[in-house]
Amino acid sequence: MRKHLVLAAAAAALLISGCANMDMTDTQRRTATGAGIGALAGAVIGSATGGHAGTGAVVGAGVGALGTYIWSQNMERQKREMEQATQGTGIGVTQTADNQLKLDIPSDISFALGRSDIQGNFAPVLDRFAEGLRNNPNTDVRIIGHTDNTGSDAVNNPLSLDRAASTRNYLTGRGIDGRRISIEGMGERQPIATNDTAQGRSRNRRVEIYVGERPRG
Repeated sequence: MRKHLVLAAAAAALLISGCANMDMTDTQRRTATGAGIGALAGAVIGSATGGHAGTGAVVGAGVGALGTYIWSQNMERQKREMEQATQGTGIGVTQTADNQLKLDIPSDISFALGRSDIQGNFAPVLDRFAEGLRNNPNTDVRIIGHTDNTGSDAVNNPLSLDRAASTRNYLTGRGIDGRRISIEGMGERQPIATNDTAQGRSRNRRVEIYVGERPRG
């Protein structure tokens, strides 16, 4: 049993420490870290209850990977409201595997090419989004900016961060506490389409907003 626990602990440590060295979004890091913690907890429980530590680690990793957010009635209501507010805009509104609300905002509605100021058709969406945040104050917000591969990292990295910052600043200007919001600029490092076509580059120039509600203590 001791050997199995040691192996499970080592695997969990590798999962957790590896997150710091990988090019991940905060959501991906949270999921991987949760998996590592879950694996260790599952191994301990499995051994303590007479089961197999390795099996417990696998089960625990799956549970831990779901993260620490809950999907409450407030979150479901905010999702429906954002679906209505963004209908026909091309903005994706989804629930992630770790119970976050995700807004995937393409460049044609959010920012002009090479710029970080909020476009006029993006503002009403953010107004509605801010209203949902005010109605559910027990949430964290993460805003991640992305670019295509046009230009150098010296241009794209700060541009992606500036776009995330502009989105945050717009929300704080609508009464949202800035301490609830974290921002990140990924530059061109996480494309969702090919950069070989104009259409693909347009898809890669985007902003992603994640909202997660934490369990009340």
